[in-house]
Amino acid sequence: MLPCSDACERNKHPILEVLRVCFADRSQVLEIGSGTGQHAVHFARHLEHLVWYPTEQLHYLPDLSARVQQEGSANLHAPTVLDVRQRIWPVKAVDAVFSANTLHIMSWDEVIAFYRGVGEVLAPGGVLVVYGPFRYGGRYTSDSNRDFDRSLRERDPASGLRDIEALESLAAQYGLALRADHDLPAFNRLLIFGKEPG
Repeated sequence: MLPCSDACERNKHPILEVLRVCFADRSQVLEIGSGTGQHAVHFARHLEHLVWYPTEQLHYLPDLSARVQQEGSANLHAPTVLDVRQRIWPVKAVDAVFSANTLHIMSWDEVIAFYRGVGEVLAPGGVLVVYGPFRYGGRYTSDSNRDFDRSLRERDPASGLRDIEALESLAAQYGLALRADHDLPAFNRLLIFGKEPG
């Protein structure tokens, strides 16, 4: 039996409603950290105009590949290995990037590598969409997010919820500007960054 994330099942519908708008004029999406593949399968199936490229670290690739093979639609590409720290990414150029629940489990150095890599593969005028729990100036949006952050840092001191202001500043170094911040259920956010055209 394939692994299943209850959180993915709960959040895939509200995320899709935002993606329908911000990916309406996109053609190719690189997903970073596809996990169980539930998002990739769902979004590719409902956004048929897109070619969706799921990626994951090598350790998680077998389960992701199995789900894509069993449940994937024609526009869902076979998964490839991607560690954000690798210098050359498997996709050369896309006009959209999506990532869910990844930045808080990365170290800050990995977050930097994430934005550096996105800045390199995202075409001018492209869109980056990031989903997950975040902080504002060190302040949590809920007690549950504070508890979640504490548990993350106890397990790995390098991980933890990121401040949106810090991400905005980092993104700007790679030509990305925060365009929108959507409030989604369970105290999560959907951040939309745009890459400067030209």
